[in-house]
Amino acid sequence: MLLELSITNLAIIEHTRIRFQDGLNALTGETGAGKSILLDALGAVLGARVSSDLVRTGAKSALIEGQFELPAIGFERILEALEVIGIEHDPVDPLILTREIQANGRSTSRINGRLVPAGQLGVIGGYLVDIHGQSDHLRILSPDEQLRILDRYAGLEELRESASREIVDWRTAKRALDEVSSGAREREQRRDLLQYQINEIDEIAPVIGEDVSLARERDVLQNADALRTHAFGAVEALVGEAGDINAITLLRQSEHDLASIATMDSGSQQLAERATEILLLAEDLARDIRDYAEGIEGDPERLQWVDDRLDSLQTLRRKYGATLEEVIAYRDSASVELEHLNDERLDPEVLFARLEDARRSAAEAVMSLSAARQRAAQELAEAIEASIADLRMGNADIEIRVEQHANADGLRLADDRTVSVDTSGIDSVTYLIAPNVGEVLKPLGKIASGGETARIMLAIKSILSEVDETPTLVFDEIDVGVGGRSGQMVGEKLWSLTETHQVIVISHLAQIAAFADKHFRIVKHEHDGRVVSEVEELDPLSREDELAAMLDGIPATPESLANARAMLQRVHEYRENRQR
Repeated sequence: MLLELSITNLAIIEHTRIRFQDGLNALTGETGAGKSILLDALGAVLGARVSSDLVRTGAKSALIEGQFELPAIGFERILEALEVIGIEHDPVDPLILTREIQANGRSTSRINGRLVPAGQLGVIGGYLVDIHGQSDHLRILSPDEQLRILDRYAGLEELRESASREIVDWRTAKRALDEVSSGAREREQRRDLLQYQINEIDEIAPVIGEDVSLARERDVLQNADALRTHAFGAVEALVGEAGDINAITLLRQSEHDLASIATMDSGSQQLAERATEILLLAEDLARDIRDYAEGIEGDPERLQWVDDRLDSLQTLRRKYGATLEEVIAYRDSASVELEHLNDERLDPEVLFARLEDARRSAAEAVMSLSAARQRAAQELAEAIEASIADLRMGNADIEIRVEQHANADGLRLADDRTVSVDTSGIDSVTYLIAPNVGEVLKPLGKIASGGETARIMLAIKSILSEVDETPTLVFDEIDVGVGGRSGQMVGEKLWSLTETHQVIVISHLAQIAAFADKHFRIVKHEHDGRVVSEVEELDPLSREDELAAMLDGIPATPESLANARAMLQRVHEYRENRQR
């Protein structure tokens, strides 16, 4: 519920703070005192569009802040909406919505001090307050809201959720078949291409690194004769023929001479050892070169095979990757894709069978939901008619029309009709009313009179109060065209709503204000040469004065005061009797 509304520098309001309470809160005052400004302020903090013209002359900005207590029922959806925009909130703490309007035309919005778009205020505010009057903030006039209210009235939430799941399943199956059908040719071409590519790679069967080793082998085979010639030449230089001067013979002589020196000079032992080590390395090198040279053989057939194999590997690298590793990775990826394309779940016949199953289930669910709505619509219409009669608004004729609309792309029902469908079902719900005998039924949103609309909303709200989760209801101009007798009935209806809601009413009628649990008076006076509007919370005595003034003008007379006291006593007795 709305705990407090603080307003600074808005139009003729310099600063005021209104602390509301449970039950019925009434705001009264003379015409032009600023009651409409309070509604503008509340609308602003709930995300409505505001004009910079509302900023008090001479002020840089106007600031409106509303503190709300989350309702015991339905607070989860508010917390979910807050979570979507990244705001965590403890439901036991007040939720604070703030709107600052700059004189230069800019405005800022905050939730619990955090900057948010004004539209987010509207989303959250829509869960907190419902304003009924001449403003456009009439949620009940929305077709979606009318449908939701009918479902809540009839207790169809679970059936609606079940139907919604069936509709989602049908849409998913339909989308899957559409995608497969629209891409059948492309998918078949893709399947053939992938199979060809996989076969081509598998036929060559590349091994990571083999291209490098084969390239080296090809170099050897192509230069076999030259390699053998140079290798044996190296051996000859190291070993040579017997009696020839060669490297190893010279190294042996050097080793011998150094060994002799070491016998005479122990300090040269390291040189002798190094000479021996070099000689041994040279002998090992000679043997290895000889083995290398004897292992080289020219093989034209092997060379041709190596060339062919390298060409095949180069073809794969050119098509599928810069390296053999990338080629093999491409083959694995293509295999996974081909397996997916061969999945039976992409078979049009299988998908069509699944779609038919989903369509039948969805059609059965939405038809059950629609039938329940048809039954509930008649009951709700009769209840609203009775409520309107209680308000002495005449014998209004109410019809809640539940219709379906043909749509070739929609859901085919058991009776072969194909209709529009969304996650709420197949029904379009419209509330129609003929306020007076002989008038034509018209949609609720097309009723011309703001006051009449507000009272019809009151009649509907009194019926739906137990299922409407919006915690705070605000009624403006509910008493336009209402006399004293009807005012009593309107007051009773408003007060009855307080069993499940906080109610705020702006009224000119004493019979309505007398039902208030808390009464505020909006007054306008001059201060420092400027007009200022303020809101006063009335105590019992000042409340009697206000009601007397509403009955018989200012100043109050003994007779009007007596009438005011009698009215309050009558309301007290009525409430006592209702609460027994």
